[in-house]
Amino acid sequence: MLNKAAIVTGSSSGIGLATAKHLLENGWRVAGWDRDAAQIEHANFEAIAIDLMDAPALSVLLEATSSVAYGAFIHAAGQMYTGSLSDLKLADGAAMWRLHVEVATQIAQALTPAMQAAKQGRIVLLGSRVANGMALRSQYAAAKSALIALSRSWAAELAPHGITVNVVSPSATQTAMLADPSRTSSAPKLPPIGRYIEPFEVASLIGYLLTPEAAAITGQNLQICGGSSL
Repeated sequence: MLNKAAIVTGSSSGIGLATAKHLLENGWRVAGWDRDAAQIEHANFEAIAIDLMDAPALSVLLEATSSVAYGAFIHAAGQMYTGSLSDLKLADGAAMWRLHVEVATQIAQALTPAMQAAKQGRIVLLGSRVANGMALRSQYAAAKSALIALSRSWAAELAPHGITVNVVSPSATQTAMLADPSRTSSAPKLPPIGRYIEPFEVASLIGYLLTPEAAAITGQNLQICGGSSL
């Protein structure tokens, strides 16, 4: 049976917070990794203060937690910078690549040996429908697109070890990021269902991917789009 201990990055807000709460409600032990103050008080929740942008600090944390056999890793931490091609800043692109791609890689590298030894594990990366490309979001789209390639590659490599790897890609979701002033040049689009996606809806799908019933789902980019892809 899958060890019901999970790491959730970005657990202090948005989809990460909703995911941590969902897992706790379903009997998981959750380590929430975030640089912001924890928003959960629960006997099975451990808040870990970490700046994921700091690669050496993350390495130290991973070494310190190497004795814990986590059954799942959900990478929900994220950030977005928008702008036209003429206004792009290389530092913004590097920051998004670091947080979305390099952090996912660094943590997965540390956790998968124990998962392989246990012959089971779950990795879920938070993607975006923007991964297909969108005006004024090129750097963000590139980072999110990379997560799809990563997940498919890892899924093929880890499938014989009982480990699934998937991406969950929501449309515009009702989180603090919607009101981020940095997005004024690229406003979110309302899905055809007439409302934004709710964080708990994304969390519910992530939760399902961690269940035994989802053991055959791997290497997929699952979209919660509210009809946006129609």
